[in-house]
Amino acid sequence: MRDNFEKSSPENAVEAVRRATRPVLRRRFYSQAGTAPAGEGFAVRLDDKPVCTPAGRILAAPTLALAEAIAAEWDAQRDVIDPAKMPLTRLANVIIDGVSDRPGPVAAEIRKYLATDLVCYRAAAPQGLVERQARHWDPIVAWARVALGAPFNLGEGVIHVVQPEPALAAAGAAIPRDSWLLGAVHTVTTLTGSALVALALSRDRLTAEEAWQAAHVDEDWNMAQWGRDEIALERRAFRFAEYQAAVRVLRSLQSARSDPSSLAL
Repeated sequence: MRDNFEKSSPENAVEAVRRATRPVLRRRFYSQAGTAPAGEGFAVRLDDKPVCTPAGRILAAPTLALAEAIAAEWDAQRDVIDPAKMPLTRLANVIIDGVSDRPGPVAAEIRKYLATDLVCYRAAAPQGLVERQARHWDPIVAWARVALGAPFNLGEGVIHVVQPEPALAAAGAAIPRDSWLLGAVHTVTTLTGSALVALALSRDRLTAEEAWQAAHVDEDWNMAQWGRDEIALERRAFRFAEYQAAVRVLRSLQSARSDPSSLAL
């Protein structure tokens, strides 16, 4: 009787659903991953054979450092290939298969975030949160005003703040056109909830740590008051891996500007 109850308990039912919905992972079929020049970039190769994206395109990056980092993700796989542990590969696939073909809609999504940007919506209280938001967010707003010529309005609470069209246009003009930079900025925007944070990161106004802290001011404040939220922290850890992949793309391409030898000839 007890065995039957345990088999039909909610916890076991949930676990059964999880097992049924887990993707079947492909076994590792290669000895080593590497890179090779390919067109205007560097392709990832497995046992000297090309890797294809889900759309059947060659998995390649614009810089050698990026291609080597993607190859390292493939090399790090053991018995099976787990895409969940390969954030840079996933981002590369998205950029190659999606962003490169539709840069306009991707840029338009970033512009939507500018109209309701996280850093423009402030708390009225408590004072500690007000001060923390100001400390992390005021420099970003000031940077946008001075560096981009985009003066954004601030508001309290969740009431919609109408932003000046000239500010939206000026900040929108700073959205990169290069598909890899665009894909990375879009990823940071969606992960942080702020296009201004993403643009400041892409222009070296913020370090990766500063940008990530700015995105979690409210969440960190709540946990400081009420204790750790393990579920929220688990979600954040997964998002952080995605974020790190986007930052790696940004920094690699920034380095390539100052060292053209890192680009394919």
